[in-house]
Amino acid sequence: MTAIARAVEEASPHGIAAAVARLITSGDLAPGDRLPTVRELAADLGVSPATVSHAWQALSSVGLIISRGRSGSFVMATPRKWLPPRFQGLAGQLEATRLDLSTGTPDPLLLPALGPALSRVSMRAGTASYLDQPVIPELEAVLRSTWSYEVEAVTVVDGALDALSRAMEITVRFGDRVVVEDPGFPPIFDLLDHFGAVRVPVGLDADGMRPDLLEEALTLRPTVIILQPRAQNPTGRSLTKARAEELARVVRRSRHASDAIIIEDDHSGEIAATRDVSLGAWLPDQVIHIRSFSKSHGPDLRIAAVGGNTEIIEQLVARRILGPGWTSRMLQTMLHDLLTDSTSVSEVNDARRVYRARQRKLSEALGRAGLTVAPADGINTWLPVADERTAVVRLAAAGIRVAAGTPFQAGQAGQGGLAGPGGHFVRVTAGLVRDDFDSVASSLAAAAWP
Repeated sequence: MTAIARAVEEASPHGIAAAVARLITSGDLAPGDRLPTVRELAADLGVSPATVSHAWQALSSVGLIISRGRSGSFVMATPRKWLPPRFQGLAGQLEATRLDLSTGTPDPLLLPALGPALSRVSMRAGTASYLDQPVIPELEAVLRSTWSYEVEAVTVVDGALDALSRAMEITVRFGDRVVVEDPGFPPIFDLLDHFGAVRVPVGLDADGMRPDLLEEALTLRPTVIILQPRAQNPTGRSLTKARAEELARVVRRSRHASDAIIIEDDHSGEIAATRDVSLGAWLPDQVIHIRSFSKSHGPDLRIAAVGGNTEIIEQLVARRILGPGWTSRMLQTMLHDLLTDSTSVSEVNDARRVYRARQRKLSEALGRAGLTVAPADGINTWLPVADERTAVVRLAAAGIRVAAGTPFQAGQAGQGGLAGPGGHFVRVTAGLVRDDFDSVASSLAAAAWP
């Protein structure tokens, strides 16, 4: 209790919660440590028990402490051991909150209705042979007709992360250097750690991965380059066609990595406001392009398409034969229906417009609150903050949950000019803000720069 009392600079719920959060982050309070009771700490600080109780609620809502009834409150141990390391940083907590903007998931109210597509699926889940083609012909035709470049081969797998894992399994060997975006998507880093690869972080600007930093990174002879062409997670940046062509030119002229494989994760394609772009338009033999339908049509559909040269796609398909075999043809039939039915297409188009409007409204509201943040693409917004932990705790106290920025950092904080002073930021799922933009923006601004 003495350590906590000394650390408290402001005897308010925010000040007490921030002080305890700093002690947990520094290790002065370890997992499993028992905290003083609300009444004990309130008496020591000279505040009401309600003040300490609100601080404890804020810390609990972001998973830093846990209440065990009469046994007291304790510093939380690392949750969910079955999750990979950086996934744990994204997992969030089970406690309810007023507005959860930490998830990175689409608004369920903006997903297309599945009823009509379900009604047209076969009554029985049969298949003529375990060795049938892994993609139903009608779905493959639709995918090819909408691909951003003329691709040799296309297959379907169980979501974007399954596609990334399969692609890395083919292209990444232990000890290989792999170029990644910084900041980037934490599960990509977890996958690379699993394969024993060495990450080479490359910073971003408003148009995506910076060509000058990529050129420098290629001198390290990476075998793979991983990027998100649209609605990059966490920043919401999208490649322009000019930037994609410039990146392709950098790769082609490199003496060290001109044959590097490029894995593109187009995870939010159908709801991104920008047009589809791929380095495959200039380097078709080197690109594995992944298009996920989770954000646009439903995360639980677990479907993503993968396109690339025939040799790579056939290796991927052959390996899956020895595992799941294929992605459910019933789900493929549903996806084909959703991609071709006029009502479903209109629903996805409407969702794209709504997300774009929400990003614009939140950006404008942040501007009125004193923060200049350009509207992002897709559903996520990257918000620079003075101190990450303080911002997360203050927002939790206001009933808003956001994702801490640390798991998204591939290298040194702030590389590429995308972090605030000290390299601190949080990811905000702006696509889940349906109304009251000024109130949300005011809370974000107050927490970001207290």
